[in-house]
Amino acid sequence: MKHCFLSLPMFALLAFNVSAFDTGSLARDRAAILAMTGEYHVDFDFRETVALRPGYQLTEPYHAEATEYVEVIEDRGDFISLQHILVMSDDDEQPVVVKHWRQDWQYQPKELLTFNGERRWVQLPVAAEDAEAAWSQTVWQVDDSPRYSGVGRWQHDGSFAAWTSNRSWRPLPRREYTKRDDYHVMVATNRHVITPDGWVHEQDNSKLDLDSPGMPYIAHEIGVNKYTRIEDHDFSAGHAYWRQTAALWQRVREYWDQLLAERDSVQLAAEVEGEKLYEALFALAEKLTAEEPEPLQDVLAEVTPLLDRFVLGRAPAAETASLAWREQAY
Repeated sequence: MKHCFLSLPMFALLAFNVSAFDTGSLARDRAAILAMTGEYHVDFDFRETVALRPGYQLTEPYHAEATEYVEVIEDRGDFISLQHILVMSDDDEQPVVVKHWRQDWQYQPKELLTFNGERRWVQLPVAAEDAEAAWSQTVWQVDDSPRYSGVGRWQHDGSFAAWTSNRSWRPLPRREYTKRDDYHVMVATNRHVITPDGWVHEQDNSKLDLDSPGMPYIAHEIGVNKYTRIEDHDFSAGHAYWRQTAALWQRVREYWDQLLAERDSVQLAAEVEGEKLYEALFALAEKLTAEEPEPLQDVLAEVTPLLDRFVLGRAPAAETASLAWREQAY
């Protein structure tokens, strides 16, 4: 497996004390992953750079900012799970809290949960030579359903640490899935670079149209998400939300663990009876954050039947669900 890293400026030695060109240290790999935890101002920047279809016009650059924190929700040594929570607020307004994406890191993975188009994910084996001393990163959506995964090795240079994935498929990003129908899959390489003041998520993306002969790409895009540590933002509302809902989201993760242990692939409905999965789960979470919350066990009892409705073939109700994958299904 080939790995490509950006040419970066010389940074000061990082707090986790990397040594030059050491790619075999599990402890240093773990320290780099754990260095992504903390409280951040996030700058999202995506720019189409090359038109790959005749007559295609590059879209306007996308830029957004947010404040979010990242915390460890599970650490088993060779497995680390990091949860992102958005907490947006103005001085005179109630903070807006959104459970954001999750990233799971597995050392020397045996398989990858890989997006296969048409709202389907397939578990594919990882060759022994690709898994050796490598980590997989599996990214889950805001509702804890699958999104994408990749595998690569951490590189530790005396001035930085970086992980670069293989090239893999993913669904359309949320910034585009409600606005575009001219492509269906993002083919991407991800790079995570740990910096002295946070970390950077770099993306090398190509947009693939599955409806055209030969499945041609329509455009190339570069994404740079910068996570800069901050100390002057109040994240207490996010921590309160997580205390109230952590048991619910744990039950959701357990559902996926069990389902993926039973089958090699899974396909999801875009919506059921006009409702999307994230809407249904966020509504369930609101039962625990209300002024008069419902009993936890009653809410947890709703998780499995709810998710079964969205997993195609899992329950009779899913037969009435709309796949609609080429119509804003991502």
